[in-house]
Amino acid sequence: MKKGKPERRNPWLWVPSLYFAEGIPYIIVMTVSVIMYKRLGVSNAEIALYTSWLYLPWVIKPLWSPVVDIFKTKRFWIIIMQLIVGAGLAGVALTIPVPNFFKYTLAFFWLLAFSSATHDIAADGFYMLGLNEHDQAFFVGIRSMFYRFAMITGQGLLIILAGYIESHSGLPPVELQVKSSPEVKQQVLVNPDSLKLPELAGEPQILTYPQHLTIGTFLIPKKKADSLKAFAKKWNISHGFAKEENRPGQVKTAKAEESSSWWSEYVSTPLAKFLRKYFGPEKKPGRKDHMAGNVAYLYFQLSSQPPKGEEVVVNFGSEGGDKSIALVSGTRFVFNENNWNIPALAVIQLDPKLQTETEASFAARAGNIPLSWIITFGILAILFLLFFVWHKFILPYPKSDKPAVQTGARDFFKEFIRTFVLFFKKEHIWIGLTFILLYRLGESQLVKLASPFMLDAREVGGLGLTTGQVGAIYGTIGILFLTLGGLLGGFVASRNGLKYWLWWMLIAINIPDVVYIYLSYVQPESFWVISTCVAFEQFGYGFGFTAFMLYMIYISEGEFKTAHFALATGFMALGMMLPGMFSGWLQEIIGYKHFFVWVVLATIPAFIVAKFVPIDPEFGKKGNGGKE
Repeated sequence: MKKGKPERRNPWLWVPSLYFAEGIPYIIVMTVSVIMYKRLGVSNAEIALYTSWLYLPWVIKPLWSPVVDIFKTKRFWIIIMQLIVGAGLAGVALTIPVPNFFKYTLAFFWLLAFSSATHDIAADGFYMLGLNEHDQAFFVGIRSMFYRFAMITGQGLLIILAGYIESHSGLPPVELQVKSSPEVKQQVLVNPDSLKLPELAGEPQILTYPQHLTIGTFLIPKKKADSLKAFAKKWNISHGFAKEENRPGQVKTAKAEESSSWWSEYVSTPLAKFLRKYFGPEKKPGRKDHMAGNVAYLYFQLSSQPPKGEEVVVNFGSEGGDKSIALVSGTRFVFNENNWNIPALAVIQLDPKLQTETEASFAARAGNIPLSWIITFGILAILFLLFFVWHKFILPYPKSDKPAVQTGARDFFKEFIRTFVLFFKKEHIWIGLTFILLYRLGESQLVKLASPFMLDAREVGGLGLTTGQVGAIYGTIGILFLTLGGLLGGFVASRNGLKYWLWWMLIAINIPDVVYIYLSYVQPESFWVISTCVAFEQFGYGFGFTAFMLYMIYISEGEFKTAHFALATGFMALGMMLPGMFSGWLQEIIGYKHFFVWVVLATIPAFIVAKFVPIDPEFGKKGNGGKE
C-alpha cells in the first residue's frame, strides 16, 4: 500500500453510498428496462424474452468471480465498474432516439448487467475487508436499508420522474366523451380517404373527428362489424400508424415458411395454436341471429407536420364510464412526417345488450415518451459519475485488499475447482437445487408481465395506468410492504427456525399471486384497490423470500461458505431467467386472465418438492442473514 493512503475510514462515509450504488443498476436492468420498453411500444413477448436473458450475468457470476480476486484489488473493481455502469446508462440515453433503438439499448443493458454483477462481487468482498467484525455486524442492516432505498429510487422515484416528464411534455391531451343513444337510428361512417381535417400553424396538436360521438344502440350484422374492425386495422397498418402483429402461432406466408426453423415448425407454432384454441382469451358468445353491437370510428390526425425524422406517439384509451362502450381497436398510433395529415382510426363498439343512453370517457395522450426516458437515464449516468468520483477518493485502502495472484494462481484455480466439486457432493444437493429452481416458478413469470399488465390499455386486458401511477404502486407502496414482509419474516424465522416457517413462507410467496387473477377479471378503476392488491402480494413476497434466502445459506454451510452461496444465488437467478423468457410469449397467446391463472398453477411444483427437502430444525433460530 502506498504511503499516506488510509487503511480505514468512517464506514458511514462509504457503506451507504456503496450499497445504494450496488442496488441501482440491478433494479434498472431487471425492472426499469421492462417499463421503458413497454412505453416505447415493444411487445410483451420481446420484453419478457430479452430482458430475462439479462439475468444471465447473475447466473454465471460464480464462474468469473475468481477474476475479481486474482487480478487487481476489489477497490479497483468497484471504481472501474461504477465508471462503466455510468457509461452504459449514458449509452442507453443516447440510443433511445435512434432507429433500431431496441437492439442498441439492449446491448447497453447487457453491459450494465455484467458490470453490475461484477460490482456486486467486489462490493461484497470489500465490505468484509474494509470493516472489522464488529462493524460488519453493525452495518449489515444499514447496507440492506440503502439497498432497499436504491430499489425505491429505481423502481419508484425514477419511474415517477419519467411519468411526470412524459405527462408534461409533447402535445396537449385530448379528452372525448362517447355516448350511446336509442334515438340514433342509422350508422354514420366517414370514408377516411375523403376526410380532411384543417391544418393549423404552430406546434402539432391532436385533432379528432367527431369531437362528440353518439352511437345508436341498434344491432348490426356480425360480419359487418368484423369487416369494419378489419378495415380499420388494415388502414392503420398500411399507413404506418401501427405495426402488424406477429402473433405466435399465426399462419405464415410462403416466404416465412421457407425460413422457419425446426423449433418454430414442429414445436412453438403447433403449441401456440393449441394453447390459443383451448386456452386463448375469452370470447363473448355470439348471438343466435349473428348480430353484434353497433360500431363507430373515431379519427385522429395531427394539425401540422412534425419535425423531420421525429415521431409522435398517441396513446388512446378509456378514462372511465360505462364499460358497455368499448374501445376494440386503435390504442396506439405513430405519426410522422409521412402520415401526419392522414386520419388514424380507432374503433368503438357497443355491447349488443346495451339499449339505454349512457356514456364513457376516453383520452388521447401524446407525451414525449423517448424524451422522458432520455432525461431519466441521463440523470442516472450523472449520478454514477458522482459515485465514481466519490468512491475513488473516499473508499479506504485495507491491507488485506490484494490480488489473490500473489498467493499463486495455480493453487487458487485448484481451490476454485475444489469448491465446485464439494458443492455438488453435498448431501441432498440435487433436491435442494430443484427446490431453489422451483421456489419462485410462478413469481418468475409474474414479475415480467406485472408492469406491462398495469400499463396496457383496458381494452386489451390491462389496467390502463400511467407510467407515474405504476411507479407509485410498485416503487413506493410495493417496496414499503415488501420491506415490511421481509422484516417480519426475518423476525419470526429467528424465533422458530427455518423448518418451522418454511411451509408458511412458501404459501406467503405464492398464494397472494391470486390477486392478479382478480385484477385481470374485474379490471378495477380505483387506484387504491389496485395498490392494496399489489401491497398484499408484495408483503407476501417479502415474507416468503426470507425462507428462500435462509435455505440458500443453509445449503451453503461448510468450508467454502461464500463461494457456495454464490453458486446457490446463480441457481436462484437461473430459476428466474428461464421461466421469464417464455412468459411474454405465453401471455400474448392466452391473454392476461388465463396467464395469471397459469402463474398460480405454476406454484404447485414448489409445494410438491418442499415435502422432500430436509432441514435441520435448529437452523435459523440463532439468526442468519443474507442479501437478496
